[in-house]
Amino acid sequence: MDKYRIMVVDDSRVVYAEMTKMLKDSEIEIVAFCRSGEEALEKYGEVKPDLVTMDIVMPGMDGMQTCAEMRERWPDANIIMVSSMAYDDMIDHAAALGAKGFLFKPFTQENLLEGLRGALKSVEK
Repeated sequence: MDKYRIMVVDDSRVVYAEMTKMLKDSEIEIVAFCRSGEEALEKYGEVKPDLVTMDIVMPGMDGMQTCAEMRERWPDANIIMVSSMAYDDMIDHAAALGAKGFLFKPFTQENLLEGLRGALKSVEK
């Protein structure tokens, strides 16, 4: 079976390393890692991932702006927001921008897989 391809957008290499380790034996693989919203917008068109995990707080363009811009350019972009700062209005705002879900940091392997699988349900493989 083909693996689901995800792009991780997070300014923390630690989060990327954790996610890589947690997804090691799963049906999901990280095909791109971007440390800024600007980089994510550059790479998305090349990579065309099944799902993007988007950190909210990043230097430069934040995750909300990046999500909005990405959905404008690629309306079918599948995005799940990731943050340690989750307020109801932030979750509502992310949903309004078209995000498919919200993952809270720090996450466990179980939380991560559950969140990603939920967001990937609509993706044909």
